[in-house]
Amino acid sequence: MTPHEAGERPTVDSSELPRRRAAVASLGAQVRELVDAVVSTEVETEELERCAAQVGALTEALRSRRRERNVPASVDDLPGGIRMYNPVVGAGSPLAPPLEVELGSGTAAARCTLGLAYEGLPTYGHGGVSALLADQVLGAAVAASGNPGMTTELTLRYRRPVPLGTPLMVSGETVHVSGRWVQATGLIAAADRPDRPLVEAEARFACLNPEQARRLFPS
Repeated sequence: MTPHEAGERPTVDSSELPRRRAAVASLGAQVRELVDAVVSTEVETEELERCAAQVGALTEALRSRRRERNVPASVDDLPGGIRMYNPVVGAGSPLAPPLEVELGSGTAAARCTLGLAYEGLPTYGHGGVSALLADQVLGAAVAASGNPGMTTELTLRYRRPVPLGTPLMVSGETVHVSGRWVQATGLIAAADRPDRPLVEAEARFACLNPEQARRLFPS
């Protein structure tokens, strides 16, 4: 990586980019495993203290060079749809399940399995996580319709608890386009029972005009 001034995106040689993206994805996967271990461990207190010190040392190493809030990640390609640190689908984000999304013509379908890190009520996923998944997939559906936009409304109906440790299917479909407004519907269900909704979702999106797009996505 080449040096950069504050506020400027660091540059990565094109020949190094695939290797760097693979390293980001590998680190993200390892930290997801770490998060799962942290929220499920019952080791002795002394072991917790020792692990905390080790993780602290790794954190300091990663902090030695970091980007600012307004600087895109060097591994991202916004026009190409690559967001390595997206908290829902990003391979490099420890927050992401991650969700694996497939696009159709105005539709999106995704799969994931939620672990203990996403627990709300014991053995079930947190309701806010369901909103996170639905927002991502419905947004992908409207983008796939050729009308990408920002969420302005999101309504969820929680029909049944979403179980942890169970393969889930999240789907979205664009249902109406009127000017700059786009509506989509979707659901979350167990992958082996796609006809039995656990969560139903409706959303409205506002399409971006060129000025808004340039402001939000400078690249």
